[in-house]
Amino acid sequence: MSTAEGAAGPREEEEEEEEEEYGRAAKRLKTEERDEREEGEEELEEGEEGEDSDTGSLPGNGESAAAEDNRARWSSGSGSSQYGAGRKDNGEDSHRISPSPVVHVRGLCEAVVEADLIDALEKFGSICYVMMMPFKRQALVEFSAGESADRCVSCGAKEPVYIAGQQAYFNYSTSKRITRPTNADNPNSGNKVLLLSIQNPLYPITTDVLYTVCNPIGSVLRIVIFKRNGIQAMVEFESVQCAQKAKAALNGADIYAGCCTLKIEYARPTRLNVIKNDNESWDYTKPYLVRRDRGKGRQRQAILGEHPSSYSENGYGSPCPLLPLPSNSRYKLTSVDVPDMVSYPLPQSSSSYSGHAPSSVAMVSGLHPSKMNCTRIFNLFCLYGNIEKVKFMKSVPGTALVEMGDEYAVDRAITHLNSIKVFGKRLNVCVSKQHAVIPSQVFELEDGSSSYKDFAMTRNNRFSSAGQASKNIIQPPSAVLHYYNVPPCISQEQLLRLCTEHDVPGFVKFKMFDAKPSSKTISGLLEFDNKTEAVEVLTVLNHYQIRIPNGSNPYTLKLCFSTSSHL
Repeated sequence: MSTAEGAAGPREEEEEEEEEEYGRAAKRLKTEERDEREEGEEELEEGEEGEDSDTGSLPGNGESAAAEDNRARWSSGSGSSQYGAGRKDNGEDSHRISPSPVVHVRGLCEAVVEADLIDALEKFGSICYVMMMPFKRQALVEFSAGESADRCVSCGAKEPVYIAGQQAYFNYSTSKRITRPTNADNPNSGNKVLLLSIQNPLYPITTDVLYTVCNPIGSVLRIVIFKRNGIQAMVEFESVQCAQKAKAALNGADIYAGCCTLKIEYARPTRLNVIKNDNESWDYTKPYLVRRDRGKGRQRQAILGEHPSSYSENGYGSPCPLLPLPSNSRYKLTSVDVPDMVSYPLPQSSSSYSGHAPSSVAMVSGLHPSKMNCTRIFNLFCLYGNIEKVKFMKSVPGTALVEMGDEYAVDRAITHLNSIKVFGKRLNVCVSKQHAVIPSQVFELEDGSSSYKDFAMTRNNRFSSAGQASKNIIQPPSAVLHYYNVPPCISQEQLLRLCTEHDVPGFVKFKMFDAKPSSKTISGLLEFDNKTEAVEVLTVLNHYQIRIPNGSNPYTLKLCFSTSSHL
């Protein structure tokens, strides 16, 4: 093994293999997807996903034995016979799943939403709950009666059942009920607050964005956005009926094409308490709610109030352009009334919402003087967007400018990296006033490397094309790292030795994904004692060059944060 700061230069065949492995790695990451709710998240969803064995599904990530057994049943058999009632081709009953009111639906099209499932399956009986799995094109549907589920599975085994124009496949779930927040599953409980989990948030999510998405379907009263493990929001509607319509219309939809996918459930609270109107919370019944900054106390009285440009006639911000609903839009419904025109929010950076001029340059301060350099900044920030240039500021020690691919990448980096600790120092990441990084006053850092580096042409950037960018799952730092593009000859002990050689913490748990016999690389998960240790390891070892005996070209070790919280 040996290190190299520059980009890897493997021959063409190995590069193709690396790209293939990258796709598989991204697919495996998606099998780890979990709702980041406060409670009730150790849900059967993961067990019911039924990923094929070659996608590297992870029963070790909190899945039950029953869930793994269910996955085995789904993957048994061949052709269409693996669906339906779970029989083998020879008609044996050894793989039949016991009847359940919950039906596992597979083979859904990418544009399907909850309303499409209800429209197609309510003919079998009353449906009391639907859980969408948009990344996997699957869903769990709970019928009010077991007989309704029997009719659904039986019909699906005998003749094609189409959902949103595409044939779907059905089997009983190993669960007898879909777990959800207490009392939230009963529409008659008066719950009018929805919990929205935004998956793969490539663009900023603000109250303006969510209001524009939700309000055309049902009158929105209040919105609160929180960023605990990913981005979630609670939206309070005027009535339970409005909340039901919004859940059916938007559950599984993309806010923007190919990203910012909504996963919606009923929330625990029945009312939201909003104390200020800003990008992360808003009470639309009080459009002039005073904004107070923490620690600043009482604000000066404004003689003329808000500037007219800060609110429109309805007091909720400037209107967005109206766009017609595309024919294949995930907003298209069959049994739910939705306006033909929906006001789509245009992607904006958070700097635009906060009044600052948008910039593709981030300023990073709080950097360790001897342990951070341009390459290590690249290793960390490349998870959230392409890196063009990195320059340390001579006049401000421990501070660097990072020019990224666009202002959205800067916003993602700020959202996920601001205030994290790296090598005992807390980073401060913000939008720079500069709009480009100029290579002036180049000097030598404490570790002997240059204070400026251009990464525009490196092959390690992960957002160089739309296809490549879509494979990335934007994830906040976690204690579990996903590794990929590693040669099969590398063992757990060698990876631990690599950590020791570079003076970074070793992992406490190790998991290797099953690989195809023809695969030239392997991947898996590494769990550390805490998030800070994982961040430091990624900062140092991401893009490390692994050389193997008799190998003409090195393998580039690639790391990213996993969606799993533990192994």
